[in-house]
This record gives sequence, structure tokens and C-alpha cells, in this order.
Amino acid sequence: MKNIRYILILVLVAGIASSCKEKLDPQSIFPEVSESLDPASYSFQLDSFCKKNFQEIYNVEFRYQMQDISSNMNFNLVPCTYDDAITMAVMAKYLWWDVYTKVTGSHEFLQKYGPRIICLIGSAGHNATGSVTLGVAQGGLKVTLHALNYIDPSNVATLNEYYFKTMHHEFSHILHQTKTYPAEFRTISAGWYKPNGWEERSEQEARSLGFTGNYGSSQEREDFVEIIANYIVKTDDEWASMMSDAAKGWKQDDNGTLHQLEDDPDGVDGPAVIEQKLTIARTWLHDEWNIELDSLRKEVQTRQANMNIDSLRNQVLTIGTGE
Repeated sequence: MKNIRYILILVLVAGIASSCKEKLDPQSIFPEVSESLDPASYSFQLDSFCKKNFQEIYNVEFRYQMQDISSNMNFNLVPCTYDDAITMAVMAKYLWWDVYTKVTGSHEFLQKYGPRIICLIGSAGHNATGSVTLGVAQGGLKVTLHALNYIDPSNVATLNEYYFKTMHHEFSHILHQTKTYPAEFRTISAGWYKPNGWEERSEQEARSLGFTGNYGSSQEREDFVEIIANYIVKTDDEWASMMSDAAKGWKQDDNGTLHQLEDDPDGVDGPAVIEQKLTIARTWLHDEWNIELDSLRKEVQTRQANMNIDSLRNQVLTIGTGE
């Protein structure tokens, strides 16, 4: 009796499978997705530029049209404007991708270690503590840049503070998440990090303690990448000014007013500590990544000094015009 039931079940299953097979429609219910771009689209020029210079070479999605799934829901954010996205796209290629490609000698370095997604957000991310989030690196795959709607290509100092220092900062996170920095770095400023309330420190007070700025004093990994990022983008005069601050004593009064002191009460030789950290970062980049930090800095500084934003933007704006 059991055998008869098993035979009947097998027959029914075979019949159902046969019936389903006969009724399957080979036509997919999902629309076909074409990789070709529409020349009539408003964003055709920028999309073409990004496809050619980011996607096809580095397998990078340059995401300038904001998606809620790509943004931090804790912030009240707005999209990046199309015009500002053009400016950032050409400058990112010129001051980031092209720099690393030239210094490393090929596209392979960023093809292997670069982020897979660059996400642009129009507004800054304002935190409850009063600080502002300008960029985020997520798992070595995605870098988000904020405040793109405030971009001013004529102001190199602001460009660096808001965007390109952030780019090098976040990319340095990707690198040390892949190959960790030396353990000795962790001990240099041990006891001086302030994970909660670092915003209360002035930039000058933080420099006096051996950090490049107050955010670098929040925790060691931020300290490490801030050393690299600041060294790359700051001019010689800007670096010297920072080191001058580091050599002095500073104190804020109860009203938040900053005062320079005759003596440095913290007992830390700020410039010496910064140089010690820089030497570790320089050696790490050389030994672990075969990258010369000073060559990287020199290339960035040269490009910053000679940047012609109109010429860069024309790489996008002349697409499809025959020019």
C-alpha cells in the first residue's frame, strides 16, 4: 500500500513539473536594462564622463543623484546640484584618481584598493554635538562626500578643508583597514585622545598636544589619517603655520575665548610629536604600499597651484558637441 502511495506521489510531482515546464514563458517579466546612455538625457554629458573615467577604468560608480538608501537617515540632507556634481567629478579625477595613478605608475592600485562607490550629498551632515560630518568611508567600498552645494573652485583652501582633505582622509581609512598601521603609533599620544568632547578643543590646543587638529585628537585612527591628509593638501606655508601653533601653549577661558600662553602647560612638544607621527605614516606608505608620501604631496600641490577649473569642466560640457 505504501509503495502504491509513493508511486502516485511521484507521478503527480512529475506531472506538475511537466505542466509547469510547458507553461513557462521564456520572456522575462523584468524590463531589459541597457548600458547605453541616452544622448537626449539632461545628464548625458556627466554620465558619459563618469562612465568613461570612473566606471570603465576603475569600476567605480560616481553616484551624484542622491538615493535615500545611500545616505545617513540621521541627517536632514539635500541632493547635490548637477552643476556642482560636474565640478566635483572633474576635480576628483584631476586631484585624486589621476594623482594616485601617476604616483603608483598605473591604474591597478586604485582598481584594486580604491572605493567602488563615490556618493555626493549636497548638504553637510550636522551632528547633535555641533560638529559637521564632511565625509564617510564605509567598509572600504564607499566614500560619501557632503556639502557639495557649497563648493567654490576658486578657493583652494576651502576645497581642501571641505573636500580633498576629506577624500585623502577617507581613502587613508580604506588603506589602514586593509593593512593596519604600526602599533607604535598607538602609544605616541595615548592618554590625550578625547573620543567624547573633542569638539570642545580648539584647533590650536589640539596642535599643541601633537595633533594636526581637534578631530585628529578624537581617536588614534582619526589621528593617523589626519596626519596623512593634512600633509598632502596643506601648502608649505599652511603646514608651517600649523606647526607654529603646535609649538605654543593655548587655553580657552570659560567664555570660549582662546588665549596664547607664555609657557606650554601640557608638557608636550607638539611639533616633535607631529613629525614623529608623520615619519611613521611616511614609512608605512612606503613599506606597505610602495607609495612615496612626499611624491604624492608634491603632485597634489603642483596640480592645485595650476588647476584651471573651466578647462576641467569643459571635459564634461563639450561631450557630444563636436568640440
